[in-house]
Amino acid sequence: MQTLHHIQALREQLKAARRAGKTIGLVPTMGNLHAGHIELVNQARRHADIIVATIFVNPLQFGPGEDLDSYPRTLAADQTKLAAAGCDYLFAPSEAEVYPNGREKQTIVEVTGLSDLHCGSTRPGHFRGVTTVVSKLFGIVQPDCAFFGCKDYQQLMIIRRMTQDLCMPIEIHGVDIVRDEQQLALSSRNGYLSPAELAIAPMLNRVLRETAQAIRDGQRDYPALAAQALKQLEEAGFKGDFMRIVRRSDLQPANASDTQLVILSAAYLGAARLIDNLELDL
Repeated sequence: MQTLHHIQALREQLKAARRAGKTIGLVPTMGNLHAGHIELVNQARRHADIIVATIFVNPLQFGPGEDLDSYPRTLAADQTKLAAAGCDYLFAPSEAEVYPNGREKQTIVEVTGLSDLHCGSTRPGHFRGVTTVVSKLFGIVQPDCAFFGCKDYQQLMIIRRMTQDLCMPIEIHGVDIVRDEQQLALSSRNGYLSPAELAIAPMLNRVLRETAQAIRDGQRDYPALAAQALKQLEEAGFKGDFMRIVRRSDLQPANASDTQLVILSAAYLGAARLIDNLELDL
């Protein structure tokens, strides 16, 4: 695996691959890699000849008071994991390389509507930062396909919409959530959890599953179910952000006639903001 830090150097490497008729898969990350990231690489290898992973802690998607400065940066360990997974290129640029005119003067890419819901309502500007940097990475790498985790369900939908709206010839793949033995969704921010918090954290997924079972059993008062689920989390020690039962098609509130649902959740536990979701077909 080669690690590259400059756009032009990466493009020169990929130019030869394209001339040889190779397809290119992209795995964008912010580093501090875990098994969920490696599964993205594994899936990419099934669909593309050349795999490019990126590591860039994107300042545009962090809000005031969030963990931009303390976000874990573990480049050496990440390189080892990516090389073992069969990644071909790691692109690890500086902020100046990605935002040469400064982040304040950067052209912004925003998916209106979807970006204002759920995580977007409690983290204003977050998804604008995500779509801006992902669109830049798409332009830099020009991949045939790109891979994103389904844990960030709303993000995946937003990136799919952006790709469609901007007529980008890139196939977007969502990769299933990877969980630990207690069913906690893997996240780089899980490292913020104390041992006591790690014992509590799997309850987030347990409450999702209990809520889904209540819906299967015929309950249809979705706001009440979501409020009850959030109350359970708060009683266990979480600080609730939101719990919503929505349509998968547009992430709008579900009603009794909808058959394809997703339960979206976000909650704080200590210093970590945890998210999870569960799809449900009726």
